[in-house]
Amino acid sequence: MILIQREKDAGSRCVISMDSNSTSIYDPRNPGHVKTFTFDLAYWSHSGFLKDENGMLISAGSNTYAGQREVFRDLGQGVLQSAWQGYNATLLAYGQTGSGKSYSMIGYGANRGLVPSVCEELCKAIQSQEKNKQYQVRLAQIVIYFQDLSRLKPGGLKIREDQQQGFYVDGLKLVPCDNYAQIERLMDQGNKMRTTATTTMNASSSRSHMVITIQFKQVIFLDEAITKQSVINLVDLAGSERQKSSGSEKDRLKEGTRVNLSLTTLGNVISALAEVATGKKVLHIPYRDSVLTKLLQSALGGNSRTIMIAALSPADICYEETLSTLRYAERSLVSHQACCFPCKHPGSSCLSSAELRLLAESEGRTRSAQMTWEARLEEARQEWEQQYSVMTQERWMMETFPYLLNINEDPQLSWVLKHFIQDGTCDVGQSTSNAIILRGLGILDKHATFTNADGKVTIAPQDKCKVVVNGVTITGETELQHSDRVILGSNSTYLYVGPPAQRTEEDLSRYDYDFFQSELAAAEGFSVDKLGTVGSGQDRADPSVLAVFHDYIKLMPLVEEANQMSQELGKDLKFELKVKNLALSDSRGHDLQKEITVKVTHETTQQVWVWSKAKFINRKFIMEELYQRFLEGEDPAVNQDSDPFWDPVEAVHVGSAHVWLQALAYRMRLEERAELLNSEGLEEAVVLINLSSCSSDGRLFGEDEMVIDPLELLERRVDFQIHIAECLGVKWLRGAVGRGIQIGYRVYDLPRCLYTKPVWESANPKIEETVHFSALNASYDFLNYLQKNALIVDLWGLQEGCMEMDSSLDGLLLTAEGTVVVDNPKALTASNVPELYRKLLQMEQETELLRELNRALREENALLKDSLKKWDTGHHESHTAPGRRLYRKDAEEMCSHRTSCDAELAKALKTFYQNMSVVREQFLQLKHSRPPEDNLQVLRLFTERQSQMISDFGRQLESTVDKLKSDVALIVKKKREYIAYSKP
Repeated sequence: MILIQREKDAGSRCVISMDSNSTSIYDPRNPGHVKTFTFDLAYWSHSGFLKDENGMLISAGSNTYAGQREVFRDLGQGVLQSAWQGYNATLLAYGQTGSGKSYSMIGYGANRGLVPSVCEELCKAIQSQEKNKQYQVRLAQIVIYFQDLSRLKPGGLKIREDQQQGFYVDGLKLVPCDNYAQIERLMDQGNKMRTTATTTMNASSSRSHMVITIQFKQVIFLDEAITKQSVINLVDLAGSERQKSSGSEKDRLKEGTRVNLSLTTLGNVISALAEVATGKKVLHIPYRDSVLTKLLQSALGGNSRTIMIAALSPADICYEETLSTLRYAERSLVSHQACCFPCKHPGSSCLSSAELRLLAESEGRTRSAQMTWEARLEEARQEWEQQYSVMTQERWMMETFPYLLNINEDPQLSWVLKHFIQDGTCDVGQSTSNAIILRGLGILDKHATFTNADGKVTIAPQDKCKVVVNGVTITGETELQHSDRVILGSNSTYLYVGPPAQRTEEDLSRYDYDFFQSELAAAEGFSVDKLGTVGSGQDRADPSVLAVFHDYIKLMPLVEEANQMSQELGKDLKFELKVKNLALSDSRGHDLQKEITVKVTHETTQQVWVWSKAKFINRKFIMEELYQRFLEGEDPAVNQDSDPFWDPVEAVHVGSAHVWLQALAYRMRLEERAELLNSEGLEEAVVLINLSSCSSDGRLFGEDEMVIDPLELLERRVDFQIHIAECLGVKWLRGAVGRGIQIGYRVYDLPRCLYTKPVWESANPKIEETVHFSALNASYDFLNYLQKNALIVDLWGLQEGCMEMDSSLDGLLLTAEGTVVVDNPKALTASNVPELYRKLLQMEQETELLRELNRALREENALLKDSLKKWDTGHHESHTAPGRRLYRKDAEEMCSHRTSCDAELAKALKTFYQNMSVVREQFLQLKHSRPPEDNLQVLRLFTERQSQMISDFGRQLESTVDKLKSDVALIVKKKREYIAYSKP
């Protein structure tokens, strides 16, 4: 549950808390909205740890931190106990990619996970076995890609069904093991084959399930021959990213990856078993719906104990995925553990002659089985010896020759493969005749040639073969230096380790997958600096900018792979990464939120599409399935509706311009020649646009009708016209034939954008369209909008066959003269804006009125204070006029009374201003509250909270004013009484 580097760089905060066995998550957009889930165990690993001398993470004195030891104690020991008792046991690790599933299952370095710990403890028991007992352990590692079983070799495996065994994997070799070193080597070998498979099959490891199956058999040779047999399944499930994040948003194709199907089916099976456990009648449990649930049928619903680990990301940017994981885990919380008896086969102590004969035959079979097991072990030992010899040879070559070290997106699969570059020339490619055989996207039969001579190593790409060194594509022979980064084809990434003489003490672990991609991005001119920082004086980029940068480098290899698949499948599409809103701002000039998009261009027709990040990732997974069928020799042709490379032609946003509206607030005319800039800030065209104030009948105002203060127009009718004359130098129209444009803009509170009529195939199209707008009773907000906002003019590119935007005025509120009404609450109702938004508008208006009232009260208080001061001065002078003499005692009494009144007034004003400070804080809180944009439930809560705050604000303001009036009235009354009393 530790933040990964990408989440740290994005400035993510922790949204998870744990208390005993309960886990709570709060919504980062609404911190008061907390959901709590209860499980059997909850492990906190986000903080409170330190690293010991061996590199193991241990508690830093906090009782809340749980390391790998604690997880094994609670879960791994339970799996082992089940196995010893003869039960099947399954341990599932579920969660989104990067949440710590693989860390919990496998671990890193000294922090070994459940799989190696379970295997080691099991082997310790085997090595200390008694003479009359025999333990047999066999292990297999299976990876499921695209609903296919793979023993990590070409062709994969087939799953079959037997009446007695149930579902089993035909041809799966279970390797006998009698010590942990053998199991460790077997898993290392499996990782090497898995790494090769991920490259060959173009499949990300995070989209595959890994199943380690351990068959554990106990044979006890006593008077009664007892056999116990159990199966331990240790399953690292594929990443559980939700459809919204990694699937389609408004996409015609549902996510095609069968990984999602496996996870969904697993959830359905668990749900069905939960209903059975509660006594409900369930007609069907969908084991057959996926390969994963077929394999785990006996583990989930039979003689078994099942444990699921739900790995969570604590980062606020992963809130929705983490919440989905918690819900999935809660749904899986079913008591179906160890509900059957262990499988035991006892003999008898009182036997007949026939039974003795059967016993003798049984003992013969036992001896035969024992001999068979010893033979299998001996065969396995010979294989281990061969592998040990290979490993010894590999270590010698690492100390002698330079080599390539693989780098994978999954840290578990990095540094696994080594390709040695021996003296002379060394060809690399798909052909089996090459010294280094590589398979994967973009790798040709003879892709490149390495030359090792005179202590130098060079690489030369073959014609049209892609080779990248340190982020730069090379075309000729290039000398390599120690720790250079080499990418062959689309996704085969390697770190070059030079000859021993060139090696240094540098820590090579920093050259991870993200380093490779960041280097590629920098070589293409893309960096965090290009995205921008928060402001001057800050050396750290905005967290949202960092998140966009990491999205970019994460998508770079996927785009490269999509381009290669498009080329090999003959789709003729080119994919490019773009940053939406890179140089664009809103109507007030504030930067818009940046996000990654993918521009798709048909290289023959020049048709263009713009896909969101989510849509591209979804399509990429479906492309992989299609490409996989192509590699297996199937016809990749599919109908249009099922083709992930095809989409209907659509209008494309080309650029935007800002035309400031301030001139209209003063009844002035503006003739603007505005540049239409694309998302990168480059000019796409120039639009000629005129803004003119006018009368209700359309007569344009002259200079003598302008106003000095826009507030002169408050609550008066305000008319103006927007005239778009022409668009000059439109690059979009020059890019290909059969293209057109439309210009769109939106004024103030209109329910939709207005569009000009489409113009086709003209580089400098004449628009000549004018729209008359009327604010029938201009509000303060509308006048403020004219003074501080810009009109955003959008240029839309049309393509042959795409749907044009509606250029009519349908759905808008019009006056009798046919002008478009703006700044009219009735227009909101007419356009069917939800009730919730109308309430928000009303609250904003009420807030503005309260602000004006507060300002008026301050002015009234100042006038009142001045009046009191003048009255007091005049009263004093009238009593001390010439001709009248005051006695000293009377003067002192009057002075004392005035001082008392002044003190009381000062006290009253002090109380008033203290109360007004509270009112001001409430007002500022109201002013800066912003409604959420994409969650109706949260918006409803926001509206209720705002209503309560306005109510409290009104009561506090009213109470404050009433208190001041009461205090001042009392002071005035006292003065008047004193004056009347002191008159002779």
